[in-house]
Amino acid sequence: MRRANPAITHDPLTLKFGKKDLYIDLGAKQLLAAQKAECKIAVEIKSFTGRSDVDDLEKALGQYILYQDILTELEPERALYLAVPSSVFDDLFEEPIGKLLLKNRRLRLICFDPKQEVIRQWIIPS
Repeated sequence: MRRANPAITHDPLTLKFGKKDLYIDLGAKQLLAAQKAECKIAVEIKSFTGRSDVDDLEKALGQYILYQDILTELEPERALYLAVPSSVFDDLFEEPIGKLLLKNRRLRLICFDPKQEVIRQWIIPS
């Protein structure tokens, strides 16, 4: 299935849950060319500039799980993605720790090139 680049609808996407406001980096609509249908997505973008990639991954996964659970309650039709630079994907998700997360279908990923501002790869658990 070919995926077109998403059209941004929210920057950021605000979620209100109880008394708390949370902010996912982007809300968007995406055209699924093969199905000629639109789907709603949310994208949390991480640059992984902290003290270690593994520490950044731990924080990103915690945030992803929290946002996923809240989206399931508030907007179950919206799919959540974690967006990471292609260099991070190569360093983490081509290694055993990242392969384990992908094998266990823990998250949806967008791999992007920050310099060219293009999406390189969509990784969706099957």
